[in-house]
Amino acid sequence: MNREQAKALIRDTFENSFNKEKFIKFLRNLLKKYESAEFTYQGNYIPDPFKKYVSSLERIGKYNDDGKEIDLLIVKLCKETSLIRARTAQRNFIAWYLKGSRGGKLKDAALVAFVSSDNEDWRFSLVKMEYKFTETSSGKVKVKEEFTPAKRWSFLVGKNEPSHTAQSRFLPILEKNDLPTLEDLEKAFDVEIVTKEFFEKYRDLF
Repeated sequence: MNREQAKALIRDTFENSFNKEKFIKFLRNLLKKYESAEFTYQGNYIPDPFKKYVSSLERIGKYNDDGKEIDLLIVKLCKETSLIRARTAQRNFIAWYLKGSRGGKLKDAALVAFVSSDNEDWRFSLVKMEYKFTETSSGKVKVKEEFTPAKRWSFLVGKNEPSHTAQSRFLPILEKNDLPTLEDLEKAFDVEIVTKEFFEKYRDLF
């Protein structure tokens, strides 16, 4: 994908109200390929602590980076839930999901569209788990998990938001034919690592 096509794709996806078809098109171009694996959690499938925040979770697919499993999710928020004020609850909900909600299988990360009830504004996030195996005093092995703060791994996008930062971060991945790694995605979301050289290369976006 050339730069102008990539810029148009980002603008069309991120400068509008959330649209599932556009989001899927963006993911297919970003990741190059992923396995379609759809299901939906809602109602009693949402744990009680999260029911006042989350209306539904829909998985549209899963991506594998050399054994690292990344699920592709759409989370619809309850009407009363703010995209900003309830970020901790939203992050913890995804952490619960990644820690084995699907039959106890641990997942490494998720790319998530958190969508407000009116669809106009939404948050595109990367939530990553870091599993550490520790041995207890009795000799049993258990998993200790940590995940990155959502505030450092999100873009607020939508009808009322510009996409310049998202363009600068995702253009390099969209322009390449290589399959992105989880590390590539982390770097795209981590706006604190932007360098002077990067801005020089993509200065036309700003």
